Amino acid sequence: MNYRNPAPTVDIIIELIDKPHRPIVLIERHNEPFGWAIPGGFVDYGEAVETAARREALEEIGLEVELVEQFHVYSDPQRDLRKHTISIVFIATAIGEPKAGDDAKNAAIFESWRVPGNLCFDHDRILRDYWQYRHYGIRPRI
Repeated sequence: MNYRNPAPTVDIIIELIDKPHRPIVLIERHNEPFGWAIPGGFVDYGEAVETAARREALEEIGLEVELVEQFHVYSDPQRDLRKHTISIVFIATAIGEPKAGDDAKNAAIFESWRVPGNLCFDHDRILRDYWQYRHYGIRPRI
């Protein structure tokens, strides 16, 4: 029997704690789907999701992050049109200047009021949930 399972991924909302207002880092994707995204990627076989989050942050923006908390899990089968993925989203902190690497075309710092409109996947929903949590303490409901 051949099983088709969703692919586990991680996304890391990275707050730069050495900047005023704790802006976040987004990457502009080098590969399809094109647009801006929260840094992240696929979890390798045999890898813990926490390890994957740290690895993806380092590969994509060149910063070591401190994972603060596991924020939420997003699993809508349509969140990534390439295949069914499940994303474990972390909130992390970092210090320094992000630099695009791996499959990131650009890396940039954004305040909540000026996030680009062309976000990939379901990252607009994730960031709306994050801002609700960050500003009002309201976590996403299941």
